[in-house]
Amino acid sequence: MIITELLKRIPVLEIHGDDSREITELVFDSRKITEGSLYIAVRGTVADGHSYIASSVEKGAKAVVCEEFPGTMDEGVTYIRVKDSSKALGYLASNFYGNPSQKLKLIGVTGTNGKTSVSTLLFDVFTNLGYDSALLSTVEIRIGEKIIPATHTTPDVITINKILAQAVQEGCEFAFMEVSSHGIAQNRIEGLHFKVAGFTNLTHDHLDYHKTFDEYLKTKKRFFDGLEDSAVAITNVDDKNGMVMLQNTKAKKKSYALKTMADYHGKSLEIDFNGMLLNFNGKEFWTTLTGRFNVYNLLLVFGIASELGFEQDEILQAISKLKRVSGRFETFKSDGGIFFIVDYAHTPDALENILDSINDIRTKNERLITVFGCGGDRDHTKRPEMGNIATRKSTLAIITSDNPRTEDPAQIIKEIEAGVESQNFSKYTSIPDRKEAIKMAIRFAEPKDIVLVAGKGHENYQEINGVKHHFDDKETINELWKLMSK
Repeated sequence: MIITELLKRIPVLEIHGDDSREITELVFDSRKITEGSLYIAVRGTVADGHSYIASSVEKGAKAVVCEEFPGTMDEGVTYIRVKDSSKALGYLASNFYGNPSQKLKLIGVTGTNGKTSVSTLLFDVFTNLGYDSALLSTVEIRIGEKIIPATHTTPDVITINKILAQAVQEGCEFAFMEVSSHGIAQNRIEGLHFKVAGFTNLTHDHLDYHKTFDEYLKTKKRFFDGLEDSAVAITNVDDKNGMVMLQNTKAKKKSYALKTMADYHGKSLEIDFNGMLLNFNGKEFWTTLTGRFNVYNLLLVFGIASELGFEQDEILQAISKLKRVSGRFETFKSDGGIFFIVDYAHTPDALENILDSINDIRTKNERLITVFGCGGDRDHTKRPEMGNIATRKSTLAIITSDNPRTEDPAQIIKEIEAGVESQNFSKYTSIPDRKEAIKMAIRFAEPKDIVLVAGKGHENYQEINGVKHHFDDKETINELWKLMSK
């Protein structure tokens, strides 16, 4: 594609060189430059891409997009100066791949908890409705039946457009995408055209990155502020920050709720470990999904599908066929009668939601044993809060390692323990080795007891000192149960 075509919708400050050159590839990592590439110099938190302009040219870059021209410019290279390289990258990627987000209906879901579940459930609902769709989630990226491993909640914007272009090529009409706060802050959704944007909730998370809750909120809000007037924004008005998301959006505003009046209103009639009987907008249906938080997730799915023009009865029929999302309130019962739940809950709100959901369902004759930890190199302030929640709402809490990363697991555990109230000291123990912690939970549990293993969900690794070791909670539970029940 020639440079002039790539620069559509981008406010260019200055061009030095031939703008009719043919570009073969877009690259923002100078190590990946190939002959004929356009190199985008982005200022990152660790490194400034402008420092690698010269080496990119040496490796074969034929054009450079930057915020400052280098002191020496090669006559065989085109230099394009823009105000913000990071934002320009989004539009360059969209243009390079033929603006695929405008050729299908792209739906973005943001919020602290529920992004993966809602995005995946939408993909499954639309598959049940007979439509080929794409999914970009933490767990996996899918184009129809093809599965591509996911590495980030929101991939880089070049990858996003490449996947969306492939989805268009393969006949997909819809694409469902998690939109993380990191992705918004780093302009990874810049240049994308969203048809519908959904908000789940906003709670304590990622303050290691955003520093303050207000900054975290403003970042999420940017997603809605950037929507076009042809889009629909649908928010959870039971969440105290739900209406904040809609304050400056040009999009059509819609709401969903369980506790207050909304465009899409839900009610749970029956909930147990096998599923729920729900009522959405006056229509009753059964789902095998369970837990109060899943009522919200399904209600957002229902609202989004309705805004995309589908009949509500048709949507509910498709919802009733849904299976649970991997690692999200995933349940199984051992042959010894112990009930196991594996869930991704790794924030205070998510942990409280899952524990409340279990306590709503159980008869209180069963004991609730919770195994959990907190990730290293992440927000420290949520650790004592999670320690308090787990010990208050469980019969026994076993504090262990999650992904310690470069931190000392013992120090992480100490920070979690700091939040335990004195009356709950007898309700917890600490075992740094996650496998040993799960083993203790199984040893302590009796028939009909409930064991929740929280924090990692779908993840099949444990990151220790920069190395990912294979570790799967479900696999570990099954392996230990078989070993210990012999």
